[in-house]
Amino acid sequence: MEALTPRPIDGTPMFPLGQVLLPSTGMGLHVFEPRFRQLVIDCLASEHDPPELASTLIEHGHEVGGEDERATVGVLAHMQGVEAMPDGRYTFVAIGVRRVRVTEWLDDDPYPRARVESWPDPDADDPTLLGALRTAAQRAEQLRRLIAEAQGGGAVPGELVTDDLPAIGCYQLAAQLPIGPADRHRLLRAPTVRTRFEVLDEVFDDLESMLKFGMT
Repeated sequence: MEALTPRPIDGTPMFPLGQVLLPSTGMGLHVFEPRFRQLVIDCLASEHDPPELASTLIEHGHEVGGEDERATVGVLAHMQGVEAMPDGRYTFVAIGVRRVRVTEWLDDDPYPRARVESWPDPDADDPTLLGALRTAAQRAEQLRRLIAEAQGGGAVPGELVTDDLPAIGCYQLAAQLPIGPADRHRLLRAPTVRTRFEVLDEVFDDLESMLKFGMT
């Protein structure tokens, strides 16, 4: 593969994906396209420690080759455990840090870039949301048992990992269940934590119905 050298970054490096990375969750990534290898090299040479990028959902199109339509709500992520392969590929884990909105897409050069702004939850510190977190965690455990039953009645794997902060715990619960990218993006776009729990409840309803239908 062609040797690449680091360059200054104008804007935030963007890594559009067919999956949705949520804040306070992780996702392993394998980078082989030249444009995204350049992104990794530029991020590693930047002033940010740890290096960072932002990820948005590809609403139409494909991850490879470009010519995709990208969502304008995403997540700023830290790059951890970056490993360079002998053939020029990279692997790393993206850890979602906070939600962002794209205010302007810049020209790809060669990878996607954008101007982004943080989009915090206005009710992130609302203590009354602890009840919603407990209820959602109970439903998540019930769904995990249903999944185990649907897969032949094996043991439920591990335990749910849930932060005590509702704003974080909601994302973590969603990340530990088989929820598709469209529903994950609905959660990410919810304007408040309270609304996000309402969306999560709807998503859990759909998942429960699907599991029970598959067991009949």
